[in-house]
Amino acid sequence: MTATAPRPAAPRPPARSALRDRVLKFAELVTTPLLPVDYLDLFDPLRSGAALRGRIEAIQPETRDAATIVIRPGRDWLPHVPGQYVRIGIDVDGVRQWRAYSITSILDRADGCFTVTVKAIPSGLVSNFLVRRARPGTIIQLDQATGEFCLPEQAPAKALFVTAGSGITPVMGILRNHAEQLTDTVLVHSSPTADDVVFGEELRRLAAEGKIRLIEQHTDTAGMLDARSIAELVPDLHERATWACGPVGMLEALEEHWASVGISDRLYTERFRPRILVTGEGGTVTFTKNGTTIEADGATPILDAAEGAGVLMPSGCRMGICYGCVLPMREGAVRDLRNGEITTAAPGDGVLIQTCVSAAAGACTVDH
Repeated sequence: MTATAPRPAAPRPPARSALRDRVLKFAELVTTPLLPVDYLDLFDPLRSGAALRGRIEAIQPETRDAATIVIRPGRDWLPHVPGQYVRIGIDVDGVRQWRAYSITSILDRADGCFTVTVKAIPSGLVSNFLVRRARPGTIIQLDQATGEFCLPEQAPAKALFVTAGSGITPVMGILRNHAEQLTDTVLVHSSPTADDVVFGEELRRLAAEGKIRLIEQHTDTAGMLDARSIAELVPDLHERATWACGPVGMLEALEEHWASVGISDRLYTERFRPRILVTGEGGTVTFTKNGTTIEADGATPILDAAEGAGVLMPSGCRMGICYGCVLPMREGAVRDLRNGEITTAAPGDGVLIQTCVSAAAGACTVDH
């Protein structure tokens, strides 16, 4: 036998480096299938660089069916303009729902939070959840604030606000931040009773201080608000820049009246139309940039269905671990094949989904 000289021993790694490597390997082992970085969300979900989220800090009742939600946003939240709204994503009974709510708070609150004020509507899944079931500490998803229902840089000499029900919320955001700039302001607000006026006490105080002229119309006794009654209540409305927010029927009537007298350019409206999303097993998947629409069943990952139809897709581990397949869903619904949870997106939301573990749960549109 030929003797073989022993190989020199490999240099031992420094103790600190070896310890660090063992800790990282152990962390990856116990956190499989997620990586350690994913668990930062558990300890600091509002951190910079993470998906934009918020935490509900408090829920303050306003009326019998409305509440103000105090939200601490993530560190990447950008300042809003009074009158704008924010889209909120919240999990209700295992399904992520997205809704838009006007921001009602003053700018630069000392606590760094902002507020939305929500009125629970009959059969309103998210509004009833926020008003009656949500609790402080709940983590929600956020988009940056957006919307054009705002004052111009040069405040008008004479302003009129026409609101009904929860339509007062964007106007409250404007009044709280611009009451001093609006020197001649009329607010016409409609609600069933005096007790149903959201922010009623604060609005009446602004009126008592001479900052606004407040006209309340209580529909239980005075009937519905329409363009004719507004013209009677505010004789100089044609001289005023007007902002209106409320039920679609009211807004359409106002738009028709303002157009009939040739002052459509002085009317600004805001409306949120609730959209009921029907989910199911499978559906069409449309890729916005590629221009392809495919049929996908409820058991096949969108990634596989797309590739089977010849659509080139980003991918990685194909196990829901590496996030190499993530794309924005602009509208629709998908089901997570690992746990059955449904994620939905209203038009324009851009909710990120993992296509390798998500199947169509109805028609959906993916930005790719």
